[in-house]
Amino acid sequence: MDTLAMEAPMFSAAQDAVTDRIRGVAAELSTIVEAIDKGQIYPAALMRRLGEAGAWGSHLPRDGGADLAAAIEGMAVVAEHCGATAFLGWCQNALVWYLANSGNEDLRNAHLEALASGKRLGGSGLSNPVKSLSGIEGIKLKGRKIDGGYIVRGNLLWVSNLGEDHLFAAICEDTTGAPVMFVADCAAPDIRLTDCAPFLAMDGTATYSVQFRDAFIPDAMVLAHSAVPFVAKIRAGFILLQMGMAIGLIRDCINIMHEMRGTLGHVNKFLEDQPEDFEELLAAMEKETRILAATPYDTSEAYWRRVLALRLRGGEASIAAAHAAMLHCGARGYVMAHRAQRRLREAYFVAIVTPATKQLRKMLAELPN
Repeated sequence: MDTLAMEAPMFSAAQDAVTDRIRGVAAELSTIVEAIDKGQIYPAALMRRLGEAGAWGSHLPRDGGADLAAAIEGMAVVAEHCGATAFLGWCQNALVWYLANSGNEDLRNAHLEALASGKRLGGSGLSNPVKSLSGIEGIKLKGRKIDGGYIVRGNLLWVSNLGEDHLFAAICEDTTGAPVMFVADCAAPDIRLTDCAPFLAMDGTATYSVQFRDAFIPDAMVLAHSAVPFVAKIRAGFILLQMGMAIGLIRDCINIMHEMRGTLGHVNKFLEDQPEDFEELLAAMEKETRILAATPYDTSEAYWRRVLALRLRGGEASIAAAHAAMLHCGARGYVMAHRAQRRLREAYFVAIVTPATKQLRKMLAELPN
């Protein structure tokens, strides 16, 4: 059967058990979400506990295939409480996805288990190279091959889920112009993390500018000496995993709208967008996500088009749902203590994080008709 025509698969009992464990840990976000939003807390300890619950290892490839559905659902459960923590989850899951698909066995043996279990945390520094591969900007990191590895120089503006003992992925351009993908260690003496200016939201995500000062990257840390075919392999997973942020945020925006019916239903019924509208949209989006998540190695153009279209829909629907939630709350949602205004700020992040809405539209427009 054509995988693109399949019905959305249901979660297995094992996947449901992982989701239940994640839900138990994620519930604790209610007491710290405002501090995370203000940048007062980076929830590293909770991220490690989510790893223990299975949040960062459910999408590991098995028997030549992989299913991202449980990982996406896990992040959606987190996003129901906190968009910043869900984004951190995407950073972690993306890094695990890269390592799991690398042909560098030494790299996998050294770091994959620790990252997948949450014992070690890390990020995904691919915003710049993903834009570069779409012709939006040039690659910021330059590498020079030497015996045993590369010397890398340059700056990355924003990389999240970082700390002194964290790892992150990046791509440099070697002297021939070919991209090389690798994992860097924040503890390396020639890598420096510098604070970023405050953001509209997401300040609790341990986001830094990263400077490579002729940093040595050993071959043992190289994900792929030829990054282009490797990125083609991981690209669908990179994008699909972001759907957890959108799905969880939209779920909570629907909840907010329902919560307002008791006191404001008599006037909110005149608003154009009702929670039932978003429930229908969300159900269709979740179904499409599960279908596409089951075959992330599909290289067909039809599949790739659906992945891009789904991700575009996720960002646009996040903004629409958060906008509607604010209108349903009225002045109550305009108070800083109410989560509706935070959801609106988080929704804009879903729409602008790489690949952003405009990049997704560009990519879709450039696909053959």
